[in-house]
Amino acid sequence: MIKSTKPKNPFAILDNAQKKKGKEKYLLRLYISGITPRSTTAIERVKRICEERLAGRYDLEVVDIYQQPLLAKSEQIIAAPTLLKKLPLPLRRIIGDMSNEDRVVLGLDLQPLQ
Repeated sequence: MIKSTKPKNPFAILDNAQKKKGKEKYLLRLYISGITPRSTTAIERVKRICEERLAGRYDLEVVDIYQQPLLAKSEQIIAAPTLLKKLPLPLRRIIGDMSNEDRVVLGLDLQPLQ
């Protein structure tokens, strides 16, 4: 028996995607180099941005490249601090001390606060 399938409405697909936007779970990994003032500042800033904009919708893992060099190598981390947005796709990398909040927000594909 041949089953007839109705083609999906592209507008319905876009509507569903828009409804889901803003509800995705974020998987973030912050690579740091030891417990330095620069690393501590980056951790504090990323946590603050996540709490303000992603409360309850994010997992943040902090990885010290000195303690886990193989993990940093496998992710091709060449500088620290580096913030990796693994989910939702696309994968993004933000390199630096995270002092430019607008750059971090843009890198995470978040909307600026009004």
